Amino acid sequence: MSVLRLLLNIIWFVCGGFIMGLGWWLAGLICFISIIGIPFGRACFVIGEMAFWPFGQQSVNRQLISGEEDLGTGAFGMVGNIIWFIFFGFWLGLGHLVLALGYFITIIGIPFGLQHLKLAVLSLTPIGQTVVAKA
Repeated sequence: MSVLRLLLNIIWFVCGGFIMGLGWWLAGLICFISIIGIPFGRACFVIGEMAFWPFGQQSVNRQLISGEEDLGTGAFGMVGNIIWFIFFGFWLGLGHLVLALGYFITIIGIPFGLQHLKLAVLSLTPIGQTVVAKA
């Protein structure tokens, strides 16, 4: 990890990334209460991981990594993403978008706004996605 990525991740973590990550993980634990919520809980943990240290990470479809379709990348994943979008994704994405616009007001906040946009896109359809380090 470059020094700049490390510095940005530390600033992000201290200025709200820790709270955001814990919030996503708490939502994941709540989703794990029911069997139906397990895929949604897994998605919350993926986004939570990225919310802790977003610089130098990106989300990709698991099928591109493994070369095989799994439960989250197939038809069930699409249905899960539709349900997620209706109940959670739209609102979470909107929240990240509002935060991104707030960060874009200042020049210093632009990198943090970009990370919120990345998290907003991921929060819309997270099932079937995984987080990987950027090359």
